[in-house]
Amino acid sequence: MSTSRFATRRRVSALLPDFPWDTIGEARARASAHPDGIVDLSVGTPVDPVAPVIREALAASSEFPGYPTTVGTTELREAIVAALGRRYHSTGLDESGVLPVIGTKEAIAGIVSLLGIGAGEVVVIPEIAYPTYEVGALLAGATAVRADSTVQLGPTSPALVFLNSPSNPTGKVLGIDHLRKVVSWARDRGAVVVSDECYLGLAWEADAYSILDPRVSDGDHTGLIAVHSLSKVSNLASYRAGFLAGDRELIGELLAVRKHAGLMVPFPIQGAMVAALNDDAHIDLQRERYRARRATLLDAVGKAGFRVDHSEAGLYLWATRDENCRVTLDWLAERGILAAPGDFYGPAGTAHVRMALTATDERIGAAAARLAG
Repeated sequence: MSTSRFATRRRVSALLPDFPWDTIGEARARASAHPDGIVDLSVGTPVDPVAPVIREALAASSEFPGYPTTVGTTELREAIVAALGRRYHSTGLDESGVLPVIGTKEAIAGIVSLLGIGAGEVVVIPEIAYPTYEVGALLAGATAVRADSTVQLGPTSPALVFLNSPSNPTGKVLGIDHLRKVVSWARDRGAVVVSDECYLGLAWEADAYSILDPRVSDGDHTGLIAVHSLSKVSNLASYRAGFLAGDRELIGELLAVRKHAGLMVPFPIQGAMVAALNDDAHIDLQRERYRARRATLLDAVGKAGFRVDHSEAGLYLWATRDENCRVTLDWLAERGILAAPGDFYGPAGTAHVRMALTATDERIGAAAARLAG
């Protein structure tokens, strides 16, 4: 039997960690066996309706038969600039400083490689972090280093620094002084700062700031890229609707490479994004849904003996019983509740679980009742 050439080559998948969600199958099965069904709080996937104004725009944009452009329509880029200024105080942007992407997971996984960062270079990621930051570094052949402060890094001169505020999974919010210090430190070393701001519109107990806010950047976007998604605030996870904004030169470089790779947001999705970005009413409604669910779950988790750390913003409670997260995962699964174990997000997360607010009111209520029992 002949052996394919591929079988003898190094596989890219071998460079990556195990896909984390594959490791909780047993807990999922146990939670699913609950007589009243599973309450799945493990994945932050939206469950609420897409606003009619967005669906109507999607339909209205569906007749275009040609190829979309990588740069996006003028209407979309104008809507991005306007929304960032209106919602997050991001000033100094114009159409040349924004770029639509096919969901922000794709963008984060590829940005290190697309910026030409590779072997022998360092990419800084948060100590407790969304796994795709590390994956992006590994795919590029770079070295990922976990650190939450410039002091921890010492003399390290990274090529790129990932920030995530509000954080997934912890909900931690970085203040203006912290963000300014990171920006200054990175610029002194010629490093790019990529700030994942997908949860910026969901702040509960602290003010959250964009890296492009002049109070952080002094109005200078050099070396800065903000990553934004409509998955959470507009319930558009299935649309894969996101965008990058910031340094015009870096955005231009990413655009040039993405054009060659054929990375284009479908035209109907671009039309839907324009509607989502121009309408704030549906975002306000969704935020209040999550606020109510958070209040219910936070109260129940506390009464059940958990401590909730950080969680000032975002769509998750970062909860602990001061035990290994896999023990907590099993305890919850016995009650028909599935959470995400904190070790998904790095060694510093092994005593916590992440509980998502992205379940229906009925399921959040069911979780609260089970925790009370």
